[in-house]
Amino acid sequence: ENKIFVKQAPMLVAYNNAVNLSCEYTNNLFSKEFQAALYKGVDSDVEVCVVNGNYSHQLQFHSNTGFNCDGKLGNETVTFYLWNLYVNQTDIYFCKIEVMYPPPYIHNEKNNGTIIHVKEKHICPAPPSTESSKPFWALVVVNGVLAFYSLVITVALCICWMKNKRSRILQSDYMNMTPRRPGPTRKHYQPYAPARDFAAYRS
Repeated sequence: ENKIFVKQAPMLVAYNNAVNLSCEYTNNLFSKEFQAALYKGVDSDVEVCVVNGNYSHQLQFHSNTGFNCDGKLGNETVTFYLWNLYVNQTDIYFCKIEVMYPPPYIHNEKNNGTIIHVKEKHICPAPPSTESSKPFWALVVVNGVLAFYSLVITVALCICWMKNKRSRILQSDYMNMTPRRPGPTRKHYQPYAPARDFAAYRS
């Protein structure tokens, strides 16, 4: 009656990041104030999950260190349910049962504990959902609209540039042309030179 013996499985594997750890104890906890807790580490320095109270009211399992835990208390077994475990939380876990009232205070001696091995969860990549693809298509539509407007502006600028260049060429041609005078054009005559009489020089 003044001793509590706790028995645990030597090793458990946490598949899907969840595990049930049962601790069998040899003491009647009915009508007693007690505490059942699960500790992590060789030195039991991390309190994983704990439940306080007695059988007169509903028990609440909770964690003060960020673990997701729940549990169930039976006549000779307390079961801790842990989920959302991480691979780096693979460690050795110890159950501790304490009777607070009535006196004397008793608790179990430290046993060999249970090694919980958290296996890495391999998640298959899910197909892209329609919700995640909406931003992608919105971006594609926006880029398409911007590209279309850029093309229209570029074509318009090219047309304006060609028209401007053509008008400048025509203006330069008009400026280089000399204006024509109305009426018939004048004929240019050779200046008159009298013919020499070479016979006068013979005599």
